[in-house]
Parts: sequence; structure tokens; C-alpha cells
Amino acid sequence: MSDVIMLATELLGIESTTGREQEAVDFVARWCIARGWNVSLQEVEPGRSNLWATRKGGGVTLSTHLDTVPPYVAPRLEGNRLYGRGACDAKGIAAAMMVAAQRLADAGEERVDLLFVVGEEKGSPGARAANRLPATSRFLVNGEPTESKLASGCKGAQRVIVRVRGREAHSAYAHLGESALEAMLDLLPQLRGLALPTDPVLGDTTYNIGVLRAGTEANIVPGLAEAEIMIRLVGDIEPVRAAFTEWAGDRAELVWGSHIPAQRFQTISGFEVEPVSYTSDIPLLDRWGTPLLFGPGSIHVAHTPIEYIDVAELDASVDAYVRIVRTLLA
Repeated sequence: MSDVIMLATELLGIESTTGREQEAVDFVARWCIARGWNVSLQEVEPGRSNLWATRKGGGVTLSTHLDTVPPYVAPRLEGNRLYGRGACDAKGIAAAMMVAAQRLADAGEERVDLLFVVGEEKGSPGARAANRLPATSRFLVNGEPTESKLASGCKGAQRVIVRVRGREAHSAYAHLGESALEAMLDLLPQLRGLALPTDPVLGDTTYNIGVLRAGTEANIVPGLAEAEIMIRLVGDIEPVRAAFTEWAGDRAELVWGSHIPAQRFQTISGFEVEPVSYTSDIPLLDRWGTPLLFGPGSIHVAHTPIEYIDVAELDASVDAYVRIVRTLLA
């Protein structure tokens, strides 16, 4: 078993679902300190810290996140796949970055930093805090599962809560009330008719109605209904907000949540290039240098019970990160 597979397996053996990352952070800190890295822990919240490991600085930062979505899934190696929560999103990537950075340092290239943050899967408090650190790197290589292709760009994200109010009544006399849920169910299908922006590189603006809440009991006409929607952006947010606002009219309230803009990234020759539809911490780390996005594994198995990473691809990603760093520093 190669160094990166062993290291990834050790990381996967530590539960670090969002909010419970510290044990994984401490493991990485001990690993880096034992190999001569200067390690700083930045407290994000009590019991939660980012990790920054550096030598000379002024070059390239390799960065990803150590938190995972729940529930925890223990690692197992089956055939040519390493399974477990975080295998591709993104502990396998973190292991590859650590081994690549150490290989570079052993060869005398010390202009490489490691930045591992917490909370990427829920609000990105780690990245927001990390952007206050005195970064000196000229390039930021962020790690997400891109199938070992350099991403040319990624869609942005905008959360919105749609809130419809009605009037409660006894269900035996439903005509005396006004069902917020029925009004919501009439309203949501009309989203399909919205004209939303498109982009020649990133494609269509899309949305997902992820959560629907309404009512309190089956024998009460619902007085409130809420739908949480995640919109994937390909450009300026304003036309999207205008379209949703017109759609809602006076039939619903819109509560706009966190917003991450769409991004375009630098690429280098020698790699396949393709845009991705998900977001990353890159927009929140603009002090860390010109961004690139690269990582082994597929987003299509991330956040699933069968999350895995191909062993050969993970091994190859170490060489890929080394090559990316050397190309950027050349």
C-alpha cells in the first residue's frame, strides 16, 4: 500500500463530520510537525480550527477541507477502490496534497504551503476565517473531486427560502382556513417556466427544491409552508433574484441566504479541462492567490453511502499536484 493510500485510510478512520473536525486537524498537525513544517492552528469556533502549514511561503498553497457530510462511514479497501466518508470529498485529496507537499520539500522546493479548513460543507466558516490570515502565496490550488481534470470554472450558489402564509382551521371545516401548503404546491411548479441565465462555459442556471416544510398536524389546515431552494449560478446574481422575485410576487416571501458567485479559474497545459457545477471555498479565499481547482475522484459518488476513490487515481494525483506546483513556480 502506497504512502498516500495509507495516509488517506488513516484520515478516513477519523470521524470529522462538520462541527467535529478537530481530531482530524490535530492528526494532520502532528503529521506536519513531525516532518519539519511550521504549523499554525487558527481557531474558527471553540473546538474547531483551521490548519496552515508552511516553510518559506511566497509560492503555491494546496488547500482543501477536512470536514465531511454526515453520517460517518468507516474506511474499507475493496479491490481498486478505497471507500469511506470523505474518500473523494475531500480527505483523499488532503492526503494527496500532504504527500505531494512533502515530496516537494524533500526535493528542496519549500515554496509550498498547506491550508486545511473546517466547515466547507456547511457555510464555510473555516474559509472565511482563513482569508484573514497573512497569506503570501501567489497561487491557490483548491482540492475538490474533479475527476483529475483542471476545472475551467465552477457555478456559484444562492440559497433562498420561499415562505407562504395561510390561515389555520380545523380540518373538518377546511373551508374556514386557507392552506399555505396547497398554495405552495400550486406555486412551485411554475418555477419551470422561469427564463434564467445561461453561460457558454458553465451552462444553465439550475435550482433544486431541497426541503419542504408545512403544517403541524394532519387535522389542522397548514398556516405556514416553506421551501428551501439551492440555485446554481452561472453569472450575475441580480437577474436570477429578479426572476424569482417576479415569480413570487405577492404570493410568497423570499428570504435570501448565503451567496457564492460563479468563478473562472486558471488552467495549465498538460491537463484535461472541464467546468464543474458545484461550488468550493475558492471565492472565500481570494487573498491566497490566483485560483486553480483540481482533485481526484468524482463528485457523483460524494455525499453517497458508496463514496469511494480509485486507488490508482489517488496515487497518480500526488504526481499531478507536484507537477501543478512546479509548473506554477517555474
